[in-house]
Amino acid sequence: MSIELITFIVMLGTFLLGCFLCKLPIGISMVLASVAGALIGGQGVPVVHLVEGMFAYVDTILVIATAMIFMRVIQESGTLDAICATIVERFHKVPALMLIMIMVIIMFPGMITGSSTAAVLSAGSIMAPVLMMMGVPILETAAILSLGGMLGMIAPPTNLPAMIMCGGVDIPYSGFTLPLILLTFPLAFAFVLVLGLKHVKKMNYAEVRAKLNTEVRKKYGFKIYIPLILVVVLMVLNTAVPAIPDMGMPLVFLICSGVGCFTGRKINILKVSKNAIQSVLPVMGILMGVGMFIQVMTLTGVRGLIVTSCLSLPSWARYIALSTSIPLFGSVSAFGSASVLGVPFVLSFLAKNEIIVVSALSLIASLGDMMPPTAMAGIFAAQVVGMKDYKLIMKKCLLPCLIILVWGVIFILAANFLEPFIVFH
Repeated sequence: MSIELITFIVMLGTFLLGCFLCKLPIGISMVLASVAGALIGGQGVPVVHLVEGMFAYVDTILVIATAMIFMRVIQESGTLDAICATIVERFHKVPALMLIMIMVIIMFPGMITGSSTAAVLSAGSIMAPVLMMMGVPILETAAILSLGGMLGMIAPPTNLPAMIMCGGVDIPYSGFTLPLILLTFPLAFAFVLVLGLKHVKKMNYAEVRAKLNTEVRKKYGFKIYIPLILVVVLMVLNTAVPAIPDMGMPLVFLICSGVGCFTGRKINILKVSKNAIQSVLPVMGILMGVGMFIQVMTLTGVRGLIVTSCLSLPSWARYIALSTSIPLFGSVSAFGSASVLGVPFVLSFLAKNEIIVVSALSLIASLGDMMPPTAMAGIFAAQVVGMKDYKLIMKKCLLPCLIILVWGVIFILAANFLEPFIVFH
């Protein structure tokens, strides 16, 4: 047995012991696993490498932090309430379209923060009562929130697993918009219609309308929507007019958060920002831990071992391996799965278009958020709707998760065929 394999086993064992036996946060467990791996690999305690790894995903962390502040601002100012009321009022006569619009709202926080947890806890907590008022049973509502959160974290513009894989193989996070749209939105719309349409058709609109919060929209009018419109405009501005410098997503979110303070209900921006950062600290901690973990894996040769192992697999075995290992490792951390396993699999598919491969692998990595024991999307969805046992949600989402897995594999298989149609830099 090689020293690299022994090191990897020790790192993985330390990580699992920290998570499940000692009940430590995932980020802290990854730090301990990194230190253990460095010691076994004969590197001592490489402080320089640990610090360097901790800051490997600082750009991504800034995106998450500022995006969550923006989400909290539009939530507290009343923008989400106004959008919810508008959708129900305008589209209640077309239940299918109304459900699709609701799914987009559920996905939206995940789309801009890259976190399924943010989607479920923010927009999900607002839309869950609305769905249940429409007649959607509690279990189906929780399943919609879970799936919306998972697919939202993969949908553009912010896809953290894809960003992590891009960083690992040194390719720019550019040209991913259309592939990610095709990977996520068709599934999201299909799932919400299958789970909710038959129930919403029986909706009593007068009863639902009486429970909607329409005061904010009536009081502030069109300006309540300005922060959302502005964030979309600023995100596409550089693409539409390349001569205009790209401000970067963190600055875009901060600008729109500042605007949101003056377009709706009065909010305490310091308090809102503090609460927003506290809510995403676990995710940021995971990314720091992942950075250390990968740095030590690279330092000790473990990463090279995994890469060569993936490259040596027969073509058919690679698909089986990625279909099982990435979701299973994602049960601990979808971000860790994207980095530890996603990067080697991207390298093993270099003959295919890397943008489509990375996009599809990120979709498969999202399944980790429904894998026990962490199952973040399922657990938080259960909390939002008031269910005690999240395992029922997992059973309900089993078939959709299998469909997500198959959909991702199909895109990898057809990557070179799809390239001329969906990849635009």
